Amino acid sequence: MPKVVDPQARRAAVAEAVWRLILSRGWEGVSVRSVAKEAGLSAGSLRHYFATQSDVLVFAMQLVIDRVRDRVQAIELQPDPAVTVLRAIEELLPLDAERRAEAEVWLAFTVRAQTEPTLRALRDTSYELLQDLCHQLVEVLTRHDPRTDPDLRVESERLYALIDGLVVHCVIRPDRATPPLMRDVIARHLSELTTARQP
Repeated sequence: MPKVVDPQARRAAVAEAVWRLILSRGWEGVSVRSVAKEAGLSAGSLRHYFATQSDVLVFAMQLVIDRVRDRVQAIELQPDPAVTVLRAIEELLPLDAERRAEAEVWLAFTVRAQTEPTLRALRDTSYELLQDLCHQLVEVLTRHDPRTDPDLRVESERLYALIDGLVVHCVIRPDRATPPLMRDVIARHLSELTTARQP
């Protein structure tokens, strides 16, 4: 009896093979042949799932976005909105090996997007998604206290910049941007954001 293959699972396995190659060899090590070999497929079989190398890269980049989004959406709402917001932000930060690998891969894709139009479009879409999330998180934190009156546009951009900066710092200098430090920085920022503003 022929083996039943889940096409979506196979495509995800190919994307993960791309991630591993980026992490171990950089972009120079990513080719149709190397991706197929890393995924345990022949080059011909790989083309059964992806028509071009560009399709492979787009799917691999999209999978990073999807996994982060799925983790954020799976967070259970807590009685204290600040706890929910903090947990959502933690899913965006490289606080463990899995999330750190995602961050490294994501930054590699972001650099590659400068010269790959299809990746650039996806990068820009992901920027808007994260911008919207930051806006929602700031709104959740401040809407229950009439004494706070933040500029949502500015504060969402500030939160995005803080998250983005911590991710980059952790990838570049993990010895300094440690998980405890990142958690402390985010906690202090959220505390300041929710401090009542004087009229």
